Amino acid sequence: MAALTRVVARQRAEMDRLQDMAATSAVLERAKGAVMAQTGCSPEAAQVELQRRAKQARRTVLEECWITLGSLGAPAGTAAEPSSAEDTARGDVPDAVPVPTECDAVALARLGEALVRVGSPRELARCLLDHLAADTGADAVLLFARLPSGGLELVGHAGVDETLAGQWSRVPPLTGVAALDALTSGQARWLEDFAQDRQRYLLIGSPPERWPTRAWLPVVTGGSADVVLGILRRREGPFTPEVRHRLLAVARLCAGPLRMFGPRQQPAAGADADAVQTVFDRLPVAAVLLTPLCAGSGPVEDFRIEAATAGTYDVAGRGGRELVGLRFLECWPDLAEVPLWQGCLTALASGEPYESEPFARQQVVAGVSELATYSARAARLGDGLVVSWIRHDPSDRQEQRLADVQRLGNLGWANWNLVTGEVNWSSQVFSILDRDPAQGTVALARLPHLALPEEKPGLARVVGELVREGRPFDVPFRIVTREGVRHLRVVAEAVLNVDGTPVEVHGFVQDLTAQRSAELALAASERAILTQHGVLQAERTVAARLQDALLPLPKKPVRLAGLRVDIAYLPAQSGLNVGGDWFSAIELPDGDALFVVGDVAGHGMDAVASMALLRFTAKGMIITGSSLTGALSRLNALLLHSRDPHGSATMVLARYSPRERRLVWAQAGHPPPLLLRDGEARYLARPLGMLLGASDTPRYEEAELRLQAGDRLVLYTDGLVERPLESIDRGLERLGRAATAPAAAGPSPLERLLGAMLEPGRRDDVCVLDIQVPADGDHAGK
Repeated sequence: MAALTRVVARQRAEMDRLQDMAATSAVLERAKGAVMAQTGCSPEAAQVELQRRAKQARRTVLEECWITLGSLGAPAGTAAEPSSAEDTARGDVPDAVPVPTECDAVALARLGEALVRVGSPRELARCLLDHLAADTGADAVLLFARLPSGGLELVGHAGVDETLAGQWSRVPPLTGVAALDALTSGQARWLEDFAQDRQRYLLIGSPPERWPTRAWLPVVTGGSADVVLGILRRREGPFTPEVRHRLLAVARLCAGPLRMFGPRQQPAAGADADAVQTVFDRLPVAAVLLTPLCAGSGPVEDFRIEAATAGTYDVAGRGGRELVGLRFLECWPDLAEVPLWQGCLTALASGEPYESEPFARQQVVAGVSELATYSARAARLGDGLVVSWIRHDPSDRQEQRLADVQRLGNLGWANWNLVTGEVNWSSQVFSILDRDPAQGTVALARLPHLALPEEKPGLARVVGELVREGRPFDVPFRIVTREGVRHLRVVAEAVLNVDGTPVEVHGFVQDLTAQRSAELALAASERAILTQHGVLQAERTVAARLQDALLPLPKKPVRLAGLRVDIAYLPAQSGLNVGGDWFSAIELPDGDALFVVGDVAGHGMDAVASMALLRFTAKGMIITGSSLTGALSRLNALLLHSRDPHGSATMVLARYSPRERRLVWAQAGHPPPLLLRDGEARYLARPLGMLLGASDTPRYEEAELRLQAGDRLVLYTDGLVERPLESIDRGLERLGRAATAPAAAGPSPLERLLGAMLEPGRRDDVCVLDIQVPADGDHAGK
């Protein structure tokens, strides 16, 4: 509920922002229209004129718009009259246009922005109190409008209780009323000496001492003042000049909103709001009277609560009159996602009442949260809507819970009286058996006839044992319905009399079709998985055997051209796939040695086939006199025209001449060889060479290296240095550190290297050639 409340709050904030933009634009357009009507200028010129006026008066454009709208109908050139000596003696000042200070300008700008959200005099009073309380000390705000009879009507108030507002809702045209005096004279009245003021005026308040100082400021709309603004303060002492200027500017600013929506508002929903609330106070049910809220001519976005009964509580625990003025979805945000909201919109549009299904609702009453079951009804009343809730008693809730259990469990209860023959079924049983309730129930003895023929004998047997011996049963069976075959389950037990004879049977029928279908689908899926596993296992076995035949691994180090070569090939430890890593280490006819390490992309039979093709072809080309780069170019063409035109491979080829200890090598997109010399490790700079199978016009170059006694050269595939979520540069750094680590007794250098580099559960094959040049004085044959 808290999360949903936050979502609704965010949506409401965005909606309020858009509404503020639209309202601000409407105020600006109206003010431009007023300037156009007064001067006959174009819309663009009216915009410029408003900006000029605002800049000259040190106001925002929005403030200037409010003042322009408030002055519609005023005679041109109207100026404030100077105050008389009597007014001066009373502490009154003329309503001259105040020049705002920087602090005033900021406060008035904020107030001007807030006024776009005001839609009634009562909202205006609340807005003024919110913005004036901190800076001017205002504790209450009153708005009186002049009646045709000469009296006053209270049209808006904030900071005073409803009882006091009711007492001063109408003021007859009497002398000694400060608000009426301010309207009549058109000048503000500053009541700052309580002892003198109470002798001259009839003061509002119970008691009047509650507000020792107060001010009454006429609000001029058009050419006359028909509304007076009252500011009541609990603090004593006079109003400072800065506060007087602020309040006079506020009064002038209020003329625009009052001009737009008028000082007197129509009662909500076609009836007086107080009278409606009085009626609602006496209703014994939970109900609210709602007025729809729309954005322009768009759809209903929310409802405003105009009246609420004492028994109505929202999710925050507010109730009765506390809900008046709030928004419907603000009080019950969860209703936006339930059928009741759509029912309210339908009832408002069509006029047909809406009645909901029973639903559970959490609410806070007297500080205690409780969950109860309700039914709701929405009916149109005039232009508004009355929504009421009926709370179900515990027995009703129990029936609803039983119905919910049957619906959620897709089961229904049944009862058979074996003495009277009476049979009772819940409605869910008829639905499960696909039987029209008009056909009636089925006797217990006839229940097996509903099953498929092959299951009828078994069901009839357990029913007979239950009726004769009272033996309970739990039996699955199937029936044929209009939607196909259903898998059902029936559970029943007998009620025995004093003699032990079954007299009544009760139980339930459950639809297990969805569960049984899922079980059958799972069994089929398991069979398919086992079949596929067998196929993959067979492919792995064949591929592994083929790989062993094509790539025999020596049992001990190989001696070639005076070099010692340790070879390691380690297949991946997980999965059923066989990789395409491979090597060659042979002695050529002229006494040189050829070393090759390659890696074919992919796994399985295709990878093994490509590996064999490249391995034997590379050896054949070099033996028949091809250069290393020529062999790579031809192997690239061969791979492009193989049965897998999208296949690719990496490779490094090295030819070693023992007489000069010269190593010539070339590569095709392969990791660089690692050279260990004098206890230090470095990677050979790779000559130009593109991945095999990547282009039909590749370029390959050779590089040359003179090996020295004691050197060690490591050729490897990327499985040795690659790890998930790690760059290959980190792996190369790790390989360099492992290769130069201090030697320990026991394992060979290659075994130590593999132990330091490899982790359990790797996903790629690893192939390594560890080529060692004997130190001076050693013999290759040792």
